[in-house]
Amino acid sequence: MSWIKRNLYSVIGAAVAVVLLALAGTYLFSKWKLNNRNREELEAAYADWGRIMTRTPTPGNNKTNNIGNARNHEASVRKTIDVMKRYFVPVPPIPNPEEGPVTRDEFLSALRRTINQLHKEAENLGVTVPARYSFSFEAQKDLFNPAPGSLGPLSQQLGDIRAICTILFRAKVNSLDNIRRERVSTDDYRGPVQDYLEATVTAQTNDLAVLVPYEVTFQSFSGELAEVLAGFQSSPHGFIVKSVNVMPASQAPAMGMDGMMAGPGGLGGPERYERYTPVPGYYPQPVPQPQPARGGLQTVLDEEQLRITLIVNVVRLLPRN
Repeated sequence: MSWIKRNLYSVIGAAVAVVLLALAGTYLFSKWKLNNRNREELEAAYADWGRIMTRTPTPGNNKTNNIGNARNHEASVRKTIDVMKRYFVPVPPIPNPEEGPVTRDEFLSALRRTINQLHKEAENLGVTVPARYSFSFEAQKDLFNPAPGSLGPLSQQLGDIRAICTILFRAKVNSLDNIRRERVSTDDYRGPVQDYLEATVTAQTNDLAVLVPYEVTFQSFSGELAEVLAGFQSSPHGFIVKSVNVMPASQAPAMGMDGMMAGPGGLGGPERYERYTPVPGYYPQPVPQPQPARGGLQTVLDEEQLRITLIVNVVRLLPRN
């Protein structure tokens, strides 16, 4: 102890040196571990860089900046999308209140008003429409309380059909036979079957839009059909004609006054034969057959009226996130 007392400062200095050496060793060890971890991360980064550089296309080099090119292409695509939106203007629903959801009274009033307007427009433009036709809304026409949650989808469908009929009427087709839509309400299952598409034909949704199908059947000549297709093509709304089915109107089923198959007493009833039964004792003279024309121009094309069925998809763009 006497030696420690005589060399107290030396002992204290040695103890401090040992503590400092221990701290230095601990610090060195921690930094050594950190250096190893950083080296491993650097090696992994080099491996990722090598893998990326071997891809096709590569991020680029000192001459080509593919990342910058990709950003420019993305901006160009977004600009093109914004331009194309002008050709996919949403069809406004009927009714289209500025605030709040559609109410029952608003929809029923708008439905009756729209049906009357379509009949008047068809009459003014010389387009034949079945009497008392409801344009696929027979189930809702006389309802007092539509099914809950159906007013929004029905309003959108009413707007779509209004826009489709406007194109047909402006093309001055001979007649509008029928329109079919997708069932969107429980009330639709109580409506006439000819108002609705098959259960397998439904709206399709992708990453950009919803495609809503409609089937339209009308009669016209080929010139009016061309006008109809041009009307869909030039419309600001997103109409896509998915299919066109054409047959001679003479081969189509006979239709009654209300657009249904002719029954007894109609064009196909037994009275038709009684009406044209010859009077007893009278024998009609044979009708002379026309003689073939000699020379002159020959008829090359004798156009007849067509019965056309279109499947039209209405494109409703999804809101961009």
